[in-house]
Amino acid sequence: MSPNRPLKIVLLSYHNHNGGAAIACGRLHDALEKAGHHVKLLVQEKTGEDPSISLASSPWKKWMAFLRFVAERLYFARFERDKSIRFLFNPGIFGQDISQHPAVQEADIIHLHWVNFGFLSIDSIEKLLQLNKPIFWTLHDMWAFTGGCHHSGSCQSFEQACGHCKFLAKPKSQDLSQQLWAKKNKQFHYPNLHIITCSDWLGNRAKSSSILQRAPIKTIANPIDVNIFQPGDATQAKISLGLNPNKQYLLFVAMRVSAPEKGFSYLKTAIQQWSEQHPDMAKQTELLVVGEISDPDIMQSLALNIHTLGKVQDVSKMILAYQSAAMFITPSLEENLPNTIMEAMACGTPCLGFQVGGIPEMIDHQTNGYVAQKLDAADLCQGITYILPHSFDLGLEARKKVISQYEASIIAQKHLHFYQTSL
Repeated sequence: MSPNRPLKIVLLSYHNHNGGAAIACGRLHDALEKAGHHVKLLVQEKTGEDPSISLASSPWKKWMAFLRFVAERLYFARFERDKSIRFLFNPGIFGQDISQHPAVQEADIIHLHWVNFGFLSIDSIEKLLQLNKPIFWTLHDMWAFTGGCHHSGSCQSFEQACGHCKFLAKPKSQDLSQQLWAKKNKQFHYPNLHIITCSDWLGNRAKSSSILQRAPIKTIANPIDVNIFQPGDATQAKISLGLNPNKQYLLFVAMRVSAPEKGFSYLKTAIQQWSEQHPDMAKQTELLVVGEISDPDIMQSLALNIHTLGKVQDVSKMILAYQSAAMFITPSLEENLPNTIMEAMACGTPCLGFQVGGIPEMIDHQTNGYVAQKLDAADLCQGITYILPHSFDLGLEARKKVISQYEASIIAQKHLHFYQTSL
């Protein structure tokens, strides 16, 4: 196939823009189209108006999609350790066969992204592999090579055969995780499967896994349009959001602020320590929070005043939040390659985060931000102290890194080069 011929590419994603993986997939769609290729995005759930194609376009199909989601949850409910881990593990038993969809049939390249929650099952992924077309799969977490969990934490059983799973009520050698590992180990071994990971951290885990170790694995970051996400006047941004232009803001963003893995408790401790060390500066500083706060108690007894924006889906408003902030803080305990860090850096906002997942690959310590030791609130506090007086210069370096490494056209070309290896 001529390398100059426009490719027909179909991207598969659970949602068109809810969640980091969906946003990254949508941005790749736009970048590949701008590069001159024919790209279609098939999703199970769609909201808003964009070019994506909903596979649940009728009331009946929507009902069936909902039933598959419920079936996945009910299936796992009898095995789960407790409700707190309910969405941290997906069996992948229920899904739809889309191998005969016209967009899939005509595609030169089939590219999967996040496909859980009853969209694609292990069986329906194998149906796509059996088409003998080049299949690329961008991993946004570890699910593809574990017995069901999205992030294994310190557990390395995925390197062998899973089992004794910490997410299950009755972990044992032949538990559900081992059975699902065996199913993936059998059904994902096809020579046309190619793996893309957004970070080297996840890539190294995939390479060490028993399921994917024989597949071609390449790290390609998510793309971002640096003409949309860019620096702006901080004072005007604050006024636009109804913030005090004379205050400085620390920004925290999470879909669910109270989710334990987002680490808000560590930020709370770090802010308390910082406020005690810098009482005068603390009077001029507030915490700006973006996301759903389902548990208001989490905000109690915070050392700084809080300004909440709630759940923000409007891109222009999110950009104003980044532009308003002296820094973006992400104390997450598990991350791959967060879009939020990339967006903040593109807006010239330095970032502070723990040394987990792909975060150290994005934030260059004391060059464009600060990387704190994992689970160390005191070091997170030190990061606040370090960044604030250097915020502008660190922000300039952050923007430079995004332009050179994550700009959309650069990432599109990296994908296209990898695609060509399979044609």
